[in-house]
Amino acid sequence: MRIGVMGGTFDAIHHGHLVAAEEARYAFDLERVLFVPAGTPWQKEAEVTAAEHRFAMTSLATRDNAAFEISRIEIDREGPTYTIDTLRSLHADRAEAQLFFITGADAILEILTWKDPDEALRLATFVAVTRPGHDLAELASRGLAGRVEVLEIPALAISSTEIRRRVAAGRPIRYLVPDAVAGYIAEHGLYRG
Repeated sequence: MRIGVMGGTFDAIHHGHLVAAEEARYAFDLERVLFVPAGTPWQKEAEVTAAEHRFAMTSLATRDNAAFEISRIEIDREGPTYTIDTLRSLHADRAEAQLFFITGADAILEILTWKDPDEALRLATFVAVTRPGHDLAELASRGLAGRVEVLEIPALAISSTEIRRRVAAGRPIRYLVPDAVAGYIAEHGLYRG
């Protein structure tokens, strides 16, 4: 069994996340992609929206794709959230599965600063999806060439940071996030500043 693991803060989840997950599912013949919203991301300096809101938005965004699932594994874990702990848990629960950890180019370039990066790279195949403004040629200079799969996806210059900025400024986010996510953000008054 080949399972994609799409980790992230998802604050807010957007079409770029969904396109990356679907492209990875196709490219690596994954049976499913498990979305794992971070509980308490240890590397985020800015305040993060409550985990339950991020989980709800991720649920809404993924509900129409039968190959997408969502997990509370990090949200329900106390303390700082580390990718290695999630990979260890998933590996223990699904020892027969081959895991593919899908992340953006910006995050993959920071992998060596993560907790136990070498073990993480052993437990899962890391898939770095291209993102405008991030040069994955740096993988070689960081000793990651051959240890990370690079996946070219359609250039979607969408970021969660930009979504939050647009909402705070009263600008539209339609077509950047699924309609259900835009409705949830409006209903709960998220990102208004």
